[in-house]
Amino acid sequence: MNRRIIAGIALAALVIAAIATSGFGLLKGDDGPLTLYGNVDIREVEMAFQASGRVSEVPVEEGERVKQGELLAVLDPSQAQDRLAQADAQLAQARAQLAKLQAGSRPQEIRQANAQQAAARAALSDARADYERRQPLVESGAISRAVWEQTVTALRTAEARYAEASQGASLAQEGARAEDIAAARAQLEAARAARAAIDTDLDYTRLEAPLAGTVVTRSVEPGSLVSPGVTAFTIAIDRPLRVRAYVAQTDMARINPGMKVEVTADGNPKTYQGTIGYISPRAEFTPKSVETEDLRTDLVYRLRIVVDNPDEALRQGQPVTVTIPAARPAAED
Repeated sequence: MNRRIIAGIALAALVIAAIATSGFGLLKGDDGPLTLYGNVDIREVEMAFQASGRVSEVPVEEGERVKQGELLAVLDPSQAQDRLAQADAQLAQARAQLAKLQAGSRPQEIRQANAQQAAARAALSDARADYERRQPLVESGAISRAVWEQTVTALRTAEARYAEASQGASLAQEGARAEDIAAARAQLEAARAARAAIDTDLDYTRLEAPLAGTVVTRSVEPGSLVSPGVTAFTIAIDRPLRVRAYVAQTDMARINPGMKVEVTADGNPKTYQGTIGYISPRAEFTPKSVETEDLRTDLVYRLRIVVDNPDEALRQGQPVTVTIPAARPAAED
């Protein structure tokens, strides 16, 4: 009987000693491997069209892996294509007009302008002769006032046509004015800008994956109408896989970036390898999802751990246990 009592006391002492040396908390083990708790980071990207329109094609399904740049959905591009064709025509016209002004008049155009000026000069000479001949006749009453008014009108018309023809001949000789060339160049730049804007609108009819990942949600179907900024897809970015864990302030000296870690998850017998990539310089309270209410008042530092996940068995948001075999021994008080 005494032996049983002694054995029981010894066993209780061992249990108390084990509890006193191991303790409770966010970390386990002061001198051996360091154990942390955390979750696989949730990294998601919400994708939305930047233009309104009707969906014409959706080649991906929920749960499907997509590559960076892979097509997710397409809006009907017909209207944008029509506007682009019109913009191309206007751009070509503006480019031709500028080239014409810069090149100046051709020799045949100069000859034609000179001929028109000569014809207008001859017509003006005839109109002046008729005016001078009929002026004394109207004063003496030999011709009517109506004939005289027609003569005056013909002279004024001939003068205007000669002035116009003279200006045309001068422009043909001298070429376009600098301000006309500048205005044509501005019109060309405006046509280019309009064309680029429509080209951008055409690009907006395609929605592509910004990074490789998994389609988590798909809220559009072929034929549906969409508006700019409304989420059409949610993509989970799971490569590289990141784990968010927390280390107590008292154990900060035991670890550093670059240390190798082992990651395990409940229900999964496999151990995954990872590396500490980042240690936050700012302390925070233990997240509620990590430990008990008592430990939530402890100050901890967030770690970002990059984990190899070759079989893709670790899922975003999943609780995990992180073991750091090479953690330095805790400093003694």
